[in-house]
Amino acid sequence: MTDDALMKARYRRITRFAARYLVQAWWYELFLPRFGLGWISARGRTRRLQRIARRFHVLAVDLGGLMIKVGQFMSSRLDVLPPVITKELEGLQDEVPAVPFAQMRARAERELGMPLERAFVSVDERPLAAASLGQAHRATLTDELAAETGLRAVVLKIQRPDIDRIVDVDLRALRKVGVWLSKVALVRDRVDMPALVEEFAVTSLEEIDYLHEAANSERFAADFGGEGGVAVPEVVWERTTRRVLTLEDVSAIKITDVEALRAAGIDPSEVAARFAQVMFDQLFDDGFFHADPHPGNVFVTPLASADATTPAWRFTFIDFGMMGDVPPGLRRGLRRVLIAAASRDGKGLVDGIRDVGVLLPSADTIQLERAMTQLFARFGGMGFAELQEVDPREFRAFAIEFGDVVRSLPFQLPENFLLIVRAMSLTSGMCSALDPAFNIWDAVEPYAQRLIREESGNTVQALAREVGAVAAVTARLPRRADNLISRLEEGSLSVETPRIERRLRDLERMIRRVVSAVLFAGLLVGGVLLQTEQAVLGTILMVVSLGPLSHALLAGVIARRNGA
Repeated sequence: MTDDALMKARYRRITRFAARYLVQAWWYELFLPRFGLGWISARGRTRRLQRIARRFHVLAVDLGGLMIKVGQFMSSRLDVLPPVITKELEGLQDEVPAVPFAQMRARAERELGMPLERAFVSVDERPLAAASLGQAHRATLTDELAAETGLRAVVLKIQRPDIDRIVDVDLRALRKVGVWLSKVALVRDRVDMPALVEEFAVTSLEEIDYLHEAANSERFAADFGGEGGVAVPEVVWERTTRRVLTLEDVSAIKITDVEALRAAGIDPSEVAARFAQVMFDQLFDDGFFHADPHPGNVFVTPLASADATTPAWRFTFIDFGMMGDVPPGLRRGLRRVLIAAASRDGKGLVDGIRDVGVLLPSADTIQLERAMTQLFARFGGMGFAELQEVDPREFRAFAIEFGDVVRSLPFQLPENFLLIVRAMSLTSGMCSALDPAFNIWDAVEPYAQRLIREESGNTVQALAREVGAVAAVTARLPRRADNLISRLEEGSLSVETPRIERRLRDLERMIRRVVSAVLFAGLLVGGVLLQTEQAVLGTILMVVSLGPLSHALLAGVIARRNGA
């Protein structure tokens, strides 16, 4: 099979997989519950999710490329996704098949413009790590380069053959899936899926440019490398191109290797707490953050010369291909969200979400504020392990109520937000893996208290703004009161209750659709019973039953499109 045929087959496999399970999700999660058959969906959900995760695992390992990235992200969501999914996908962190070294050698020599024997004293043909976009091998620098750089042991990172074409095909397939999802009202009203895919495309294309990754590495080192708790490998620029990257060998204990951490005298729960703090610093203070902190990209390095004032270990980050920038305005909104969450302030949290841009300014947030307050009152302060002990029925009841509120509001996913969500999701999942009793609130609260102290310097300015706002309202009050009294005297004052009216319309439409469904069932059953004795009449009844069936199925869709 030619390369072009292979790429076409790859595209078809991805889109067919997505189409199949999107249709399945629609059938079980939307269609059946609409007719009161949600129990069928619930009964087989665990088995169904496990089957989907297992088949995606096979697809990702077989295809590699960006499919591995998607699977790695899902496998790290221990705090949100069911264990049945994360367990099936967790092997994707280490299970990427290696490319034969002969192919990687040819790729590296073509990029460096010289045989590997001239570029390095030695290169280990056994891969140190096989990632979705590249492969890493241990190597030893020549004496000349070792004298210049001060390094001897390095890691040679080489991109996989044809990775440019593979990424291009994967992105085309993801764009197609994004278009499909954008036609679903529930998705379209919350997320601009095509724009989201384009944001992912930009980060993916940056990730296959090793010069860009090397520059990110040096910027990250300048921001965090001076701190005792974070280290970054040095770049050997003399052996680095767009497709080949040579770095200091910083291999140490993988952050999620709990047994190795304990053997080194390091407490995994302390690692979890400090890792959360390091990621908070990147997101809320500096604004330049590692957007792919999965377990393969973070080491815990023990320090031999530790004393009472020096940490006994530090984090070492690698793989800076996927980095994120938080603009100042967005950072201020995120800080406000963090402070409100730590304070269990439902209204403040909603205001912060609005500042971030997740909630449109026109949204009526009274019900959301009430739901957030209830959320904090019941589940606030619970860790991952404690949440697992809550009665699932209680979770389900709250989720239904909370979901109804969320679906009624105009949420959206703003630009520059995908990488933030990814980084925080991976952080939360990794901390939960290190310490099942990890409580995100314990990590957030001291950090939020520091933010509050920093923000207190602006209290006078904030008070002045508040006084100005009150003065402006007070100045307008007499005129508005006079207008209100005039309208009362004229009898032209009307009070609108859009929420009640909308719910009444929804109830009326639902009753009509139930009647249509009952009528359809009656006509269909009658037609089937008459088919044996009066075939013509039976057939007519069965055909006529399609009318009420169409109304029962399509009335809700038509109403939503018309804005009703």
